[in-house]
Amino acid sequence: MAEKQQQPGHNSAAPYNYGRADEESQTKELKRQKRKKLMLYIAAFVVFQTIVIVIFSLTVMKVKTPKFRIRAASFDASSTVSATSLDMRMNARLGVKNTNFGPYKFDNSTITFYYRGAEIGSTIVPKSTAKFQSTKRFNVTIPLSSTSPDLATDFRSGTLPLTCTSRMTGKVELMLVMKKKKAINLNCTMDVHIASKQIQNLKC
Repeated sequence: MAEKQQQPGHNSAAPYNYGRADEESQTKELKRQKRKKLMLYIAAFVVFQTIVIVIFSLTVMKVKTPKFRIRAASFDASSTVSATSLDMRMNARLGVKNTNFGPYKFDNSTITFYYRGAEIGSTIVPKSTAKFQSTKRFNVTIPLSSTSPDLATDFRSGTLPLTCTSRMTGKVELMLVMKKKKAINLNCTMDVHIASKQIQNLKC
């Protein structure tokens, strides 16, 4: 008996499309890898930015106290020292060293000299600005005079011990908006060789 022919309109189950399933799987995997890479890039960027901010804070934005020093000094030829009196005119070369990444603007200050603890002269250090990463150099003249009884002993030894002090106040400006107050204390010791009128053992 002949087999029955398949009725029109009655279809057998269609075969599963494995090619399309593979494509969808590959697409999902590519998207997952792209998201993973994007997250890695974002994390790396955040770490990099954090490192930059930390370095910037520890270097550029860190405010250091400038240094105020007597760099050298000499005396006028008319200066005299005897066993009973001291009458000298000192020409001092000063320096304000600013290692910050912004200018240091300082106010007027007074530098005072002492002999054996007694004040023998002073002068005004004029206000000015030490630019960033530089040293502001300037000269001042200080008249020194004394009639201390200690002069006789030091005159015989040939050396006069002097000290000087000063306090400078000012502000360091960073990024044109941030201002930080900074004060500098100057404390120096030195010896004056009487015969040559030269400064020796200058320490600040």
